[in-house]
Amino acid sequence: MTIGTLSSKVRSKEVRLKSGSEGLDDILGGGFPSNHLYLLEGDPGTGKTTLALQFLLEGTRAGERCLYVTLSESELELQGVAESHGWSLDAIPIFEMTPQDESIDPEAQYTVFHPSDVELADTIAAVLKQVDELQPTRVVFDSLSELRMLAGNPLRYRRQILGLKRYFSGRNCTVLLLDDRTAEGHDLQLQSIAHGVIIMESADREFGVKRRRLEVRKLRASRYREGFHDYAIETGGVLVFPRLIASEHLPGHEIKALSSGTLELDKLLGGGLDSGTSTLFMGPAGCGKSTIATRYAVAAAERGENTAIFTFDETLTTFCHRCTGLGMDLGSHIRSGRIRISQLDPAEIAPGQFVHQIRKLVEETHTTVLVIDSLNGFLNAMPGEQFLILQLHELITYLNQQGVTTIFTLAQHGFVGNDMDTPVDVSYLADTVLLFRYFEAEGELRQAISVLKKRSGAHERTIHSLSFNGSAVKVGPALSNFRGIITGLPLSYREPPADWKGPTEIGA
Repeated sequence: MTIGTLSSKVRSKEVRLKSGSEGLDDILGGGFPSNHLYLLEGDPGTGKTTLALQFLLEGTRAGERCLYVTLSESELELQGVAESHGWSLDAIPIFEMTPQDESIDPEAQYTVFHPSDVELADTIAAVLKQVDELQPTRVVFDSLSELRMLAGNPLRYRRQILGLKRYFSGRNCTVLLLDDRTAEGHDLQLQSIAHGVIIMESADREFGVKRRRLEVRKLRASRYREGFHDYAIETGGVLVFPRLIASEHLPGHEIKALSSGTLELDKLLGGGLDSGTSTLFMGPAGCGKSTIATRYAVAAAERGENTAIFTFDETLTTFCHRCTGLGMDLGSHIRSGRIRISQLDPAEIAPGQFVHQIRKLVEETHTTVLVIDSLNGFLNAMPGEQFLILQLHELITYLNQQGVTTIFTLAQHGFVGNDMDTPVDVSYLADTVLLFRYFEAEGELRQAISVLKKRSGAHERTIHSLSFNGSAVKVGPALSNFRGIITGLPLSYREPPADWKGPTEIGA
């Protein structure tokens, strides 16, 4: 028998154990390969114990025997963790090996032997006795720092872990070792012993919740989703949000033009926005980007399609009130479920969690129009511009392949003039770019709209006036009597462009 034949037979018999976290199972390719030893590393407070309890609870739901060996936390503390998530640990035997009260009595201290010579052997023997009696198929050790200190030196510690690995290898048992990384330096020796390694991290931010993410560092003989994945600890357990990989979702939609419900605006875009494309609305604050984006969502809802709006900057009350004033009745569409509006706080949500929400919404409700208002808020949830670009690229590509028309707004710095700037350049990611501008004319502040690019078809290249007259969005005629509108301080032509003799100041 060749090695290849043998390994293929081994894989064919491989059983995957659900971890209790749907997201982590997705990352692992279906769950933990059974009958192996895994290392779960993370600083204190990163959610290791919670995830380990989820692993055991999933086992009890599947009718398996489980065992939780705690070397640092008391059973009472574990019960407290479980109750905070609404869990019961009645079906999980907890073997507590924390120091007892009498151990701090000076008379109980060993005088002939070093404590590590006696306590380590006693601890290991007691744990193995429990395993022999219960015959569990899932075991959690929490945590290895106690064994490391009892071992006294790295060589003895490594041999103890190797001994545990050999002990469990023939017992149809999957073991999760928890390590709080309190040892000096990074313990790569332990990672080399384990069949798989998961690292859980949390990064403090100057404002808002911690940014938590995990990485599967290693999983022998198995494919898994590499890279960092955001996760959150909420009531009910650890929620893992697998990194979105757009290339896994093949395209399969027919391109069609989507109307805004405003004839002049559709004409400006050569018939409307195309399905399965992304559009960037860019301009200063308050110039109509959100209103036009909402106009597309309402028009889609009126056609009987499902739409979603994610707003970072505006409260739902203000948003709905403003739309009502412009003749867009969101209430009926919200009640019917055609429009879903979510107000997000960038200080309280991780980018991966936001992307996961969008993906879930698109796949479960068949959303056709998605509005993200605005990218400035999304940017505030990211640690750096580089990662925002990567996240956006994957998200936009995924949405395009799902046939979703995505509209995202971006507020530029400043209101008029040549020094207007954008906090991040994402224009090359969008298939269509609409530019909004304020400009001064005849002592009045006016608004203008133009299409800078549209990859999927033709569009008008003229700049048009834009106004919001009470209950309607109005795209006016081309502003052919001006030049320099983009700067916000235009000059007017005395005559139409064909007969233009030279620029003249407005009102001259």
